[in-house]
Amino acid sequence: MGKLSGERFMSGRSDPSKKATVYRMVMPDHLCPYGLKTVDLLKREGFEVEDHHLTTREETDAFKEKHGVETTPQTFIDGRRIGGYDDLREHFGKSRSQPKEGETSYQPVIAIFGVAFLLGLAISWYVFDTIFTVQAIEWFVSLSMALLAIQKLQDVRSFSTMFLNYDLLARRWVPYGFVYPFGEALAGVLMVAHALPIVSVPVSLFIGTVGAVSVFKAVYIDKRELKCACVGGNSNVPLGFVSLTENLFMISMGLWMGVKALGWVVL
Repeated sequence: MGKLSGERFMSGRSDPSKKATVYRMVMPDHLCPYGLKTVDLLKREGFEVEDHHLTTREETDAFKEKHGVETTPQTFIDGRRIGGYDDLREHFGKSRSQPKEGETSYQPVIAIFGVAFLLGLAISWYVFDTIFTVQAIEWFVSLSMALLAIQKLQDVRSFSTMFLNYDLLARRWVPYGFVYPFGEALAGVLMVAHALPIVSVPVSLFIGTVGAVSVFKAVYIDKRELKCACVGGNSNVPLGFVSLTENLFMISMGLWMGVKALGWVVL
């Protein structure tokens, strides 16, 4: 009943003068997700949608050959082919859902830092009944390190290959590209627990310093335009300020935790 109401609501918003035709794959073993997104986007833009299902591979191949296209779904508005889902988004003045080849984006890093920051505040609230604590910042940085390490550890080989483009130590000793994400994860986890600073501090300082020098040289001295391996080997994040920030975080956290471990700061 709720589903029917939702469909009527969407239909009620449509403008009879705005009509679009969509051809998308709807098969017993495959339902094209981009086809669903296309229909949804058109309805949200107020279009009445004529939805054609391509129910077999043969029918899909015949459609592609007829219209000279390589993918489905395909949208037609006023008899003019708009293209696939991303083409439709651009037609409505929206950003593409997937970056074009060669395009860069800071979205993965923003997501990781944002979630880590909120987690730091949440833990502080739970432990101290307030978000305004130094520990909240400590957890933010250490959780960021751990989350970034997870991204790298998903595909260590791919990460290590991209890492070789700019890291000075990895270029001299290739296995360092495999060791780095484990070191970052170890330092991050120990710092979250405020445990074993004798291990976490030197590891954080070492990999952070080498990384910062490498990024600074590649970007600001050599003026190279590279992609950063900070969120994994398939990253489209540009090497630059964000990459340098990750390493400066590790250096700062290493120094801070070292100072605390020596008893120079008491909270």
